[in-house]
Amino acid sequence: MGDGSTVPTTRVTPGDKRYPALSRGFNQRWIGRPDYVRLVRTPEEVREALAAALREVPDDPERTRITVKAGGHCYEDFVCGPDVRVILDVSPMCDMFYDDAMQAYCVQAGATNWHVYSHLYPLSGRALPGGSCYSVGLGGHIPAGGFGLLSRQHGLTVDYLYAVEVAVVDEYKNVELVVATRDDRGPLYDLLWAHTGGGGGNFGIVTRFWFRELPEPPKEVMLTGLAWDWKDFTVGEFANLVTAYGEYFRDHQDPTTAEGKLFALLKLNHVSNGQIGLLAQVEADDAEGQQAMAEFVNAVDGRIRPAATVIKSVMGDHFVHMDIPRVMPWLTATQALNSSGENRCGKYKSAYLRKPFTDQMIEAMWAYLGNERYTDYHNPQALIQVDSYGSAVNRPEHRTAARQRDSILKLQYQVYWTKNDPTEDLHLSWIRDTYKATFATTGGVPVADGDVTDGCYIGYPDVDLNGEPWNESEQSWETLYYKDGYRKLQEVKRHWDPRDVFRHSQSVRPNGAP
Repeated sequence: MGDGSTVPTTRVTPGDKRYPALSRGFNQRWIGRPDYVRLVRTPEEVREALAAALREVPDDPERTRITVKAGGHCYEDFVCGPDVRVILDVSPMCDMFYDDAMQAYCVQAGATNWHVYSHLYPLSGRALPGGSCYSVGLGGHIPAGGFGLLSRQHGLTVDYLYAVEVAVVDEYKNVELVVATRDDRGPLYDLLWAHTGGGGGNFGIVTRFWFRELPEPPKEVMLTGLAWDWKDFTVGEFANLVTAYGEYFRDHQDPTTAEGKLFALLKLNHVSNGQIGLLAQVEADDAEGQQAMAEFVNAVDGRIRPAATVIKSVMGDHFVHMDIPRVMPWLTATQALNSSGENRCGKYKSAYLRKPFTDQMIEAMWAYLGNERYTDYHNPQALIQVDSYGSAVNRPEHRTAARQRDSILKLQYQVYWTKNDPTEDLHLSWIRDTYKATFATTGGVPVADGDVTDGCYIGYPDVDLNGEPWNESEQSWETLYYKDGYRKLQEVKRHWDPRDVFRHSQSVRPNGAP
């Protein structure tokens, strides 16, 4: 079909007007050119589509990969890369229901965070403690060990994962749908375990998830948005701010308390943004919630001289303009924070912190946010986002592949630009140099099991970790993401994907050492 016409079909080829939209994702930096995109509507369609793709002989030896797309939020070219021949799009699979046989809530892999919040919560009063970006697909979010604003209160999404259904390929290219549960033993249990933090696109195509003991979100939450003008800061005031923020979450790690439930995002924007921002949410149902919010704001804002004001610009994926803390229903607050960002390109990096920032880290961030380095760089959408972490996350009830379970902060370095920006290399240089400077004492990366750091988050993939010049540590990307769990993930890979069908530049390797 090459005449530009479109007919009702689930197989979308380059001549179809849907093709340009379906061959890319959230990050406009990566645009694929697959032979076709296949939209799948049921688990059986997934099995059939995967089997058919495996039978086909690639015309181009440089484009052989078969990938799967849910919400399309992969930060690297794992799904929409130039070497991809077929994209299997599970986004039409977004149903959810209570499964009596499993005694669990079943959610299809194409559902997004917002499907769960806007559909599952009104029907059941329960929700996943997932991310604030509404359009992220669960097919990628869950296997990465997804987290969100309820995670300090209720843990990670994978802490509730009871079972998965996965389309897997054996050594003879046979495709079958396999259901693996937490109660299984041997290879089946291992397959379930690998989807609790082992990353997406590694072992097969997830079609359905089942969750047990899902938490009930608060009836109401208090949401606060503050900002401070960069012009009022000295390096000392900046140090006081980020230190106070880190120390607060170091000292409040009990999820049974209002302080231990409180979640916050500190937006350390490049100075060209004009402001540093802060978003915070706490359970208002808790009688101590409002006091906890007041004490948190005082602990952070009370440590510095710059006067707090309102957020005046977009900061990463958020723009919340409010003069005073506001109490609202949980679902309403979740919708207020929901964002998938603009139609833009981006680069991302991550880090787990087990302790507050060191002096060296603070000095590096101050410098590279435009105060001493990159002073002529103008990009209001370049930032270091510091998420609160830990509390219930650090008290899992079940064994998972998510290994970072004693951290207090989680960092996301972000930079955005528009497609065809002639200064793209400058944006990439800023985030790479800033990250490397922050972790200069450990080879330019936040080493796993370090005194202060504990590696990186596979949900924010970063191929710079694969080696020099950006990773000069003695730890490979496998260790930074998976720590001591990588060997086990390799065993799962060898058993369930022996042909290495599901592969990309940071996929679990079936053979050999890291």
